Amino acid sequence: MSRVCDICGKHTITGNKVSHAKNRTRRVWKPNLVKVKTVVGGTTVTLKICTRCLRSDVITKKV
Repeated sequence: MSRVCDICGKHTITGNKVSHAKNRTRRVWKPNLVKVKTVVGGTTVTLKICTRCLRSDVITKKV
């Protein structure tokens, strides 16, 4: 299962965790994804979208 938003394409990014002593270790930031049922083209579809897209009313949840 890929961690990518179906609407905006937000995905996992990597970088460095930097301690107070400037030691650097690799770390990962994952998007906050939720599975939402919505109606697309007359059919019910389950999408993985980030909470930013859900909050900005890009799609409407099926109740």
